[in-house]
Amino acid sequence: MDPRTPVLVGAGQVTHRPGDDGSPSPLELMVRAARAAEEDAGVPGLLVKAGSVAVVDLFSWLVPDPAALLASELGIAPRESVRAVRGGTGPIALLGDLCAKIAAGDLDVALLAGGEVVTTFMKAASRGEDPGWPTQPEGTAPTREVGEDRAPNHPAEEAAGLLAPIFFYPLFEQAVRGAEGRGVDEHQAWLGELWARFAAVARDNPHAWTRDAPTDPAAISRPGPGNRLVSAPYTKLLNANIQVDQGAALVLCSAQAAQDAGVPRERWVFVHGTAGAHDHWHVAQRHELHRSPAIAACAAALREHTGTDPAQADLLDLYSCFPSAVQIGAGELGIDLGTDERAPTVTGGLTFAGGPANDYCTHAIASLATRLREAGDGATGLATGVGWYLTKHALATFGTAPPPTPFADLHPQDVVDVQPSREVVQGEAARGPVETYTALYDRDGTPTLGIVATVLEDGRRALGRSEDGATVADLVGGDPLGREVSVSADGRFTLA
Repeated sequence: MDPRTPVLVGAGQVTHRPGDDGSPSPLELMVRAARAAEEDAGVPGLLVKAGSVAVVDLFSWLVPDPAALLASELGIAPRESVRAVRGGTGPIALLGDLCAKIAAGDLDVALLAGGEVVTTFMKAASRGEDPGWPTQPEGTAPTREVGEDRAPNHPAEEAAGLLAPIFFYPLFEQAVRGAEGRGVDEHQAWLGELWARFAAVARDNPHAWTRDAPTDPAAISRPGPGNRLVSAPYTKLLNANIQVDQGAALVLCSAQAAQDAGVPRERWVFVHGTAGAHDHWHVAQRHELHRSPAIAACAAALREHTGTDPAQADLLDLYSCFPSAVQIGAGELGIDLGTDERAPTVTGGLTFAGGPANDYCTHAIASLATRLREAGDGATGLATGVGWYLTKHALATFGTAPPPTPFADLHPQDVVDVQPSREVVQGEAARGPVETYTALYDRDGTPTLGIVATVLEDGRRALGRSEDGATVADLVGGDPLGREVSVSADGRFTLA
């Protein structure tokens, strides 16, 4: 085995639930998670050897260089502090970056962490207060930043009211339903069955935020008390839950450093490879809304490099901010969610295990490490990550045995960039069949804003919106897929 082979030797998770003692900051959660990861590795003092400390972009603690504060709090002096750009792919992007440095001989030991205290942050923000967490002087910056980011929305998307994930992912969902040929009720039942599998896993995950979620499919997918419709077809229990207080950390080493430090061999989990790419940046420009060429390209790159199919891993964690992300990811990987007996998650997903902003994948990888060790020799695992609106994608593969080929952090962006795209109609009237749609619901269950997409005969895509109560009720009152829709020059739609 190459002594530079990257291995994950320690994984720690912390979940601070309502009623637990104290009111920790994100920094405190990361410190606790890092200490837990060091303890998990079985070598006291291992963190002192860390040459790099990397932290996922934080939602609830807006400091420019959280890794430096984490290192200081841990009493260690790494050569560099690293931060990921915004997005749920951040943990895997950092993992790939650090492992590449380990494989190249530039790094021996590294710490990767993230932590969110969203409940306290949101309460303080609603009162216009500062939670009083540590700050940094103006001009502070990490040594390095990892990842790519840009403004997420096309002007036509903004004009149509597409401003947040709760609007975009339902659009993907209806496109998936259309591609599968399911009716509205049939697909709603399918969503309940899929998400019940996630809830069942969360019940057995000691770190899950919600361990008593219903596992009855109908209780998840049908609107009811405590489970209102948010945006068609998603109820509250089909959405990620960001209001959690959670932290996670991973300790990475070269095989040589792990051996020299005395990390027991049974603690080693090998990082076989990572891959990242983004689809055409704006949703409105993508050729098909139920597909992701970037996921397919990342999987193909890993398959070609390692000689093994990432979709055949023994354990899976498919990024699960919304059901459409899971279904599209599985489809591109070649996983049949209807027949595959493997659970699509090792945590319970972002609804039930918790969706701590950009840090979910750190928890997923930590859970994978635990499960892989339990599975024993030769066990393999796959984790996927998603950023923005199914825009950025990342895959990471793991195993308890050394990888068949040297580690590589792959970026097949050139394969994705040549895929077909669509021109977006702006400022002119358009007419065509409904390609996909959604509606935002008020808390009393009234649909208040409808959004549609249509592809014209010339292949361009138009987006439309309506706040007219009768029009929106008509949109969600049946199955509008394929129904003729007109979009005015100012972006308002009417159904034929």
